[in-house]
Amino acid sequence: MPEKSTSSFAPLDSALKCGPIGVFDSGYGGLTILKDLQRRLPEFDYVFLGDNARAPYGNRSFDIVYRFTLEAVDRLMNVEGCPLVILACNTASAKALRTIQQNDLPTSVDPSRRVLGVIRPTVERLGALSESGHIGIFGTPGTIRSESYNMEIAKLFPRFKSTGRACPMWVPLVENGEADSPGADYFVKQEIERLLADDPDIDAIILGCTHYPHLLPKIKKYLPQGINLIAQGEIVADSLDDYLHRHPEMAERLTRGGSCRYLTTENPAKFSEMASKFIGTDIAATEIKL
Repeated sequence: MPEKSTSSFAPLDSALKCGPIGVFDSGYGGLTILKDLQRRLPEFDYVFLGDNARAPYGNRSFDIVYRFTLEAVDRLMNVEGCPLVILACNTASAKALRTIQQNDLPTSVDPSRRVLGVIRPTVERLGALSESGHIGIFGTPGTIRSESYNMEIAKLFPRFKSTGRACPMWVPLVENGEADSPGADYFVKQEIERLLADDPDIDAIILGCTHYPHLLPKIKKYLPQGINLIAQGEIVADSLDDYLHRHPEMAERLTRGGSCRYLTTENPAKFSEMASKFIGTDIAATEIKL
C-alpha cells in the first residue's frame, strides 16, 4: 500500500469553501458516472477532471495511482473549490481512496471535505441482487489485482464467494470506438466464458470499470439468462443522493446552478470529441496540468 503522503493539501481559500461537486477519472469512463449524477442531481454544479494524458491507470502501481489521484483531488479541492470529490474511477477507488481518506484529508486545512469512491456503494447492492451468493467481477487488471471488490464483499457479505476477471481489451475497445464492432464480440464472449468457467454458480456480475456500460449490448448477448449485471452509474448517483440527505452540512456547501465544467490533462479538442460521444452532448474542455 502507498505510504502516507509527506505533503499536505494546499490551504483552502475561504472564498472557495462552497463549490461544485468534483468528479475524477483517469480517462473517459467516469463520464458515465457523471451523466447519471447529473440525471439524478441536476441542480448541483459539477467539475469533471480527466487525467487522460497519464491514462490508463489500470496497470500502474499502487504508489503511482495514489500520487496521481492525490494530485487530481488537490486540484479539484484547492483550485476548483470542490468540498466533495467523487472518484469515478475503479482503479483510483481501489488503490488511492482509503489512503487519501485516512491520511491526507484529516491533516488538511479543511478536514471536513470528503472524497468518496464507487466500490462500496456498488457492493452494498449485492444483497438484493444475488441469491446464490456467488459474485463475478469484471475489471481492469489493476482493479482485479487490488482485490478491493473481493475485500469489500467479504466485509459486507462474509458468506459470499467473489471471483474476479481482468479484461485488458475492453477499455481499448471502448476508447477506440470499437464497442459495437464484430471484433468486440470475441473479447467479450471470451471473458464471460472464462469467468463462468471459474465459477458456474455466479448469478450477479459487477461491471467494475466505468467504461464497461458501453459494452452492455455485447455483454448481454453472451451472458446466460438469470445473471444480474451491476453497472455503477445509477448506483453511485443513488448513493450520493442518500449521502447528501444524511449529511445536510455537506449539501449546504455545494453550489446549485446546474452547470458542469470539463478539465483534462490532454489535448482539449481530443478530449471534447471523445467526451461528447460518452455523454451524448457537445462539450468544451479546458486543458490543465497536474
